[in-house]
Amino acid sequence: MRLWVLLSLLLLQEALPHVIAKSKRPKEPGENKIKPVNKKIKPKTPKMKERESVDSSLKSQSILTQVMDKGNFQKLAATLSLAAGQSIELRCKGSNVTWNYPSYLDTFKDSRLSIKQLDRYSQLILANSTAADTGEYSCWLQLCNGNKCRKDETKTGSTYIFFTDKEELFVPTPSYFEIVYLNPDKPAVIPCRVTTPSAKVTLHREFPAEEIKTDGTDIIYDAKKGFVFQHPTSDHKGIVYCKAESQGAPQISIKYHLLYVEVPKGPPSTTIAVSSSRAGLGDRVHVICTVLGEPDVDVNFRWQYPGQESGRPVITQNFWRLINRGIGHTTRISKSVLLVEDFEDIDVGNYVCIAQNLQGETTVATKVELK
Repeated sequence: MRLWVLLSLLLLQEALPHVIAKSKRPKEPGENKIKPVNKKIKPKTPKMKERESVDSSLKSQSILTQVMDKGNFQKLAATLSLAAGQSIELRCKGSNVTWNYPSYLDTFKDSRLSIKQLDRYSQLILANSTAADTGEYSCWLQLCNGNKCRKDETKTGSTYIFFTDKEELFVPTPSYFEIVYLNPDKPAVIPCRVTTPSAKVTLHREFPAEEIKTDGTDIIYDAKKGFVFQHPTSDHKGIVYCKAESQGAPQISIKYHLLYVEVPKGPPSTTIAVSSSRAGLGDRVHVICTVLGEPDVDVNFRWQYPGQESGRPVITQNFWRLINRGIGHTTRISKSVLLVEDFEDIDVGNYVCIAQNLQGETTVATKVELK
């Protein structure tokens, strides 16, 4: 037994150095590096926040701020509510800035409004605000190359300011009655805007006396625009008004006369007529040019006539009026009359009328001979 134990110890003593030597074998160059493994690695996709940050850099950057007390600045949201009577200072970054604001401030050359362009920004100050100042205030940077300038779409700013006044729930207008044309191919707006965005506003027909319900689809209300008829029809024509309520007695807007229009778009539909195609010496001759068109589309007239180059004096008169076609449709009739007094030989020839609108122009002519 002792002999077997002794023999086991001898064998263990011989094997142990080989094990230690194997464990302490010097490492091959690069052996401690991480060996590649056959494992599929999914490509990393950028996070949503990273994408949004990239996209936002391509969008327009607001350059409009409001100057607060003690020289603090505040970026403006889409809308802002201020009590009427307050003054406001807005600034737009840039060395060449253009402003847009309620047009009546220009119409009446209001001294409460001042705009200054400084080296690094433009300043707009409106003092002693009123409910009538309610509207959109925006600015943008102009990029100019010589005399040609264009709007920099990436550097703009805009906000709609409500100047609240409990005595004036509706934005005041210079008139007591307005005409709104209803075109079947475009939305119509009844512009009863409010000064308090939280006011409850309803639309009413004068006759028969009833409230016109808004369904949020065909008829909607926007505090910054008024009531919008998305698809006007002849059934909407008539006289309407708006009613607003906000913590007090309801207030009534001005009245709006809704006229339905259905005339073809394009160059003026023009006709020409003459009082007599054959005139005697000393006669008076009238040449009338007539255009039927949309009620809110202006028409310009030009004439060419015999004796024009030699300075022959004639009298021209332009006028227009609205006519009802008998089926609830309203059309504008525009006329230009050319009068030749004391007809002479020099007046014999062609009389040409050129009628022009935003869609183009139409030329018509007639001839006057001597008896």
